[in-house]
Amino acid sequence: MTIPVVDLAEFSSDDLAVKQKFVNELGRAYEDVGFVAVKNHGVPDELIADLYKYVQQFFSLPLERKRSYEIPELAGQRGYTSFGKEHAKGSDAPDLKEFFQYGQKAEGEEYIPEEYPENVRVGEIGNFNPTFHTAYRAFEQSGQKLLQAIAIYLGLDEFYFDSWVRNGNSILRAIHYPPITNEPKSAIRAEQHEDINLITLLVGASADGLQILTKQNEWVAVTSLPEQIVVNVGDMLQRLTNNKLRSTTHRVVNPPRELWHTSRFSIPFFLHPKGNMSLACLESCINEANPKHYPDATAGEYLDERLKEIGLKK
Repeated sequence: MTIPVVDLAEFSSDDLAVKQKFVNELGRAYEDVGFVAVKNHGVPDELIADLYKYVQQFFSLPLERKRSYEIPELAGQRGYTSFGKEHAKGSDAPDLKEFFQYGQKAEGEEYIPEEYPENVRVGEIGNFNPTFHTAYRAFEQSGQKLLQAIAIYLGLDEFYFDSWVRNGNSILRAIHYPPITNEPKSAIRAEQHEDINLITLLVGASADGLQILTKQNEWVAVTSLPEQIVVNVGDMLQRLTNNKLRSTTHRVVNPPRELWHTSRFSIPFFLHPKGNMSLACLESCINEANPKHYPDATAGEYLDERLKEIGLKK
């Protein structure tokens, strides 16, 4: 399946018609599919290449070294999480992956240390943390522009999300799906799920495997061209818009048998707002045909609930 492609450069155009065209294309794609591929996204190719290089170096470290970067009390929100710890909501089967997470380094204002713990520094790979920080800021900037376009599409002020995502609780996650060494119990590396956050920005994975569930209830493979990132709606935005913008169900499947010996790497950026942002359904998205579907909650409350559901938090 070729998902809709939008050009983020159009959103910065001085021509208001071109800017509105981008807004309309993005909004319709999120209503119809839930995923878009974004070109001219502003994250340099060289930075993405460096990110993948250091991620592969990290996951090649001996297990005991990787585990030295695992801090259980952080519920997977910083540092390393070992293989088989996380599972999809509603599933007992652990996903066949290990991952490393880099979070917000709040700047310019007071913040709650418990909500923004220090990032875990990887000592063996000199440029690991600086590269993650630079990539984090680049994804954050691109995501903010996309949310500005979404705000316009929803009839909100263009900068509605800006103050919430600045110093927000976003996460840059590097995922490693190791080679398959035994006959797997399932054809799935990561069970079907929806993302927790507002939107997810995903740079092209090192191998195929991502599938989305269409409105016709069919699983289709998602591919994006080089120099594009895939961006999908998460559950927080779905709640806020009372299902106007739907969080798309997706999964990662095993490769063909002849590729079992290969690893798969993936680096999503989960764009979260500050924990005190209200996710109460927008009044403009509630009517007789679409009554309110969700109870009021803050982003922090909802995140806490979901981390428990997927096994990262007790």
